[in-house]
Amino acid sequence: MMNAAARLGGRYAAPAAATGAILALSISPEIAHAKEAKADVNAVKKSIAELIEDDAERRGDGTSLTGTFVRLAWHCAGTYSKVDGSGGSNGARMRFNPEANWGANAGLDVPRKALEAVKEKHPEISYADLYTLAGVVAVEEAGGPKVPFRLGREDADSGETSPKECGLPDADKGSSQNTRSHIRDVFYRMGFNDREIVALLGAHALGRCHTDRSGYWGPWTFAENTFSNEYFRLLIEERWSPKLSHNGKPWEGPDQYEDSTGKLMMLPSDMALVQDPAFRKIVEIYAKDEDAFFKDFASAFSKLLELGVDFPSVKPWYKFW
Repeated sequence: MMNAAARLGGRYAAPAAATGAILALSISPEIAHAKEAKADVNAVKKSIAELIEDDAERRGDGTSLTGTFVRLAWHCAGTYSKVDGSGGSNGARMRFNPEANWGANAGLDVPRKALEAVKEKHPEISYADLYTLAGVVAVEEAGGPKVPFRLGREDADSGETSPKECGLPDADKGSSQNTRSHIRDVFYRMGFNDREIVALLGAHALGRCHTDRSGYWGPWTFAENTFSNEYFRLLIEERWSPKLSHNGKPWEGPDQYEDSTGKLMMLPSDMALVQDPAFRKIVEIYAKDEDAFFKDFASAFSKLLELGVDFPSVKPWYKFW
């Protein structure tokens, strides 16, 4: 989400009766993956959904892990660069430095720790698959679209292969023009177009910002646990002004915007979507057509979560090329 602050695969081995030549051709380093216990995706999804529900009940304040799980999945994948193939969701490298200590990932230790209960229950799933699947479940459980998902991500043993620089999008670059340019630079680097960019930022329908993490404060909508096109409707229809105070005191946090009630917020990067003519046209489409938003988001989010992953191609044992 917009920042508010050794491959293995699987192939079928040849039958025991096959000749040694055919058998040798069928074996590859990827065969180890085929022998591993495969996670039951539906069972894992059920466990994640139960975790979200149980946590929300314990909190009892209307907040939940929903938006945080989406942010976790987003930040695991959003480091990808199509230029050199670095970054992406493979490896779950956020468990290690440097990614664990990036300011952009502040507070993401919370969902990672929460998911340990699911990992313990389903040890066969990799952390990389678990973290990204948590984002998918969060979207779907919040009433959003079904997001295509497949297993196959692997866990790294350290953060040595993490990108040297964070690469996640910032919420503010000092001016509207600079922020718009920054958004495009970051998302184009990952291989997204303008429509996909706007669709992905629609995930801000979920969750909220926290002053002890990003410095920003507040939710984007009044239904922060519901996935909808409300974020886009509010961007277009609401009057947004710079936040000047908070709880009766002068606002001392970073620049952000608030609605007429003072209860909702938008980041400078959110406002960039209506200040940029090309982005705004797409915002207007999604504000009127939730089905179009859901369709585009599901496609773009699935694409995001697969960045940097070399999914194994399974070939028949008898194929020689």
